[in-house]
Amino acid sequence: MENRSIREEKMNSGNLISELHDVLEIKEKRVSVQSRNSSLFLSIGLCLSLLMVITAFEYKFYDSGDMISLGGADSKFEETMEVPPTEQPPPPPPKMVVTEIVEVSDEEEIVEDIPIDLDVEMTETQVVEQIVYQPEKVEDEETQQIFTIVEQQPEPDGGISAFYEYVGKNLKYPNLARRNNIEGRVFIQFVVERDGSLTDIKTLKGIGGGCDEEAERIIGMAPKWKPGKQRGRPVRVQMVLPILFKLEM
Repeated sequence: MENRSIREEKMNSGNLISELHDVLEIKEKRVSVQSRNSSLFLSIGLCLSLLMVITAFEYKFYDSGDMISLGGADSKFEETMEVPPTEQPPPPPPKMVVTEIVEVSDEEEIVEDIPIDLDVEMTETQVVEQIVYQPEKVEDEETQQIFTIVEQQPEPDGGISAFYEYVGKNLKYPNLARRNNIEGRVFIQFVVERDGSLTDIKTLKGIGGGCDEEAERIIGMAPKWKPGKQRGRPVRVQMVLPILFKLEM
C-alpha cells in the first residue's frame, strides 16, 4: 500500500511538473506575441505621425471665391456724379497811371544871379597854393587779427634748429627743479608780431619747479623772428613751442 501511494504521489508530481511546463510555454508564447505586436503598433504609429506631418506641410489652402465678401449681397455702389467745370471771370486789367507833364516856359526869368569875378590878375612869380588831400589813416583790421594758421608761417632767423641752439646755450636749469629731479617739457604760447617781435608770452602747460618761468624768460629774450604772411602781407600769428628740461646724468 505504501508503494502504491508513493507511485501515485510521483505520478501526481510528474503531472504537476508537466502542467507547469505547459503553462510556462503558453506564457512565453504570449509574451513573445505581445512584444511583436507592440513593436508593430509602434512602427505603425510612427509611420502615421510622419505621414500627418508631411501632409500638414505640403497641403495648400486656397480661398474659394464664395468665401470672399464685399459687404453682403445688398451692398450698392454709389454712382459718381460729374461736376461741371466752373468758369472763372478773367482778372480785371491793371489800372493805367497817367503821369502829369508840367510844362515850364522858357520865358521865366532867373531871379538869383551868381556873381563871377573874372578880373583876376595872375603873374608868373605868383605861386598857387596846392591843396593836398590826406585821408585819415584807417587801421587794417586784418593786420590786427591774430591768426593760428597762415599761408606763410613765421620762423626764427636761421630756422627752428638755430632757435633751439639759442635755447640750449641760454637756458639755466632752476635749482628747485634740480633738487627735486623735475624734468619734462614746458609748452609756451606767444604771438609773433608783424615786425617779428615775440609778445603775449605765457605758459600753456608747465611742470613747475621754476621751469615755467625760465622757459618764458628764454622766449622773451629771443631775437626777432621772420613774421608770418597772409596774402603777401605780414600778420600777427600765435605760436606754441615746447621747451625741454632734462637733467644731465
